[in-house]
Amino acid sequence: MTAAKEDCEDKTMEYRQISDVYSVSGQIQPEDIAAIKEAGFRSVICNRPDNEQPGQPSADSVKAVVEAAGLAFRYIPVISGQITMENVEDQAQALDELEGPVFAYCRSGARCTNLYGLIQQQRG
Repeated sequence: MTAAKEDCEDKTMEYRQISDVYSVSGQIQPEDIAAIKEAGFRSVICNRPDNEQPGQPSADSVKAVVEAAGLAFRYIPVISGQITMENVEDQAQALDELEGPVFAYCRSGARCTNLYGLIQQQRG
């Protein structure tokens, strides 16, 4: 049982590159920020609402570590399965304003990916 726990702790963070300047992942932990910075990301967007699942870190706890590392942070919570036009517009504005590359996360990365696709459709 201890070995399985150690395996989980040693698991490297995985993310998917969607474009040259935008990548997505599932839920991150504050201790992942060093690796995100080391990978060259300049900004982080959280698309996961706080308290969506017990035990997930709050956006504020991630923001504190992101900003302490010298990166920019935006909190644009999107309810799973309920992306709104306001969500799309907020994400588009963040991508226009933030220095890239940008690292976005939610529970699985799907909301972040869908938002990006909707932005691209709008911009035609």
